[in-house]
Amino acid sequence: MTGKEKKVTAVGPDEGEKVKMAGGAYRIILSGKQTGGSHAVIEMSVPPGAGPNPHSHPDFEETFYVLEGEVEFKSESGSYTAKENSFIRIPKGGTIHGFKNRTNSNVRLLCTVIPAGLDDFFQEASSFMTSTPTETEIKETMMILSEKYGVKAFPEDYLD
Repeated sequence: MTGKEKKVTAVGPDEGEKVKMAGGAYRIILSGKQTGGSHAVIEMSVPPGAGPNPHSHPDFEETFYVLEGEVEFKSESGSYTAKENSFIRIPKGGTIHGFKNRTNSNVRLLCTVIPAGLDDFFQEASSFMTSTPTETEIKETMMILSEKYGVKAFPEDYLD
């Protein structure tokens, strides 16, 4: 066969790297390493009360598909309650956004990040958290990691 061989990727329901992030359990189904950096696909399990505070990342586009449950998305352009089978797109450019599970049930989201890179951020942050750091170490390291991956964090009530 001439040229680069094209290979289909199949990932089973128990495969992929599991990481802890924003109070939830994430499964990196496809990493940037597997896609040549073009994109990453992440399944997010978000328990009641969990979800990331407002943040932005100008170099990444994110899409979210709600597999199960209901989640509140907030951005500079307003808020939206996303129910099962809803789709949300956060464009490149630095739109400040966040989401929270305001229900009493788990929420499952399928997130695609274009290009890949946030998956590396999630892996590195999750790995760091397993070392049982102090609150000061968490703040300092998360600030360093956020800067490294082009993520800017905002206070929890920033979009209220």
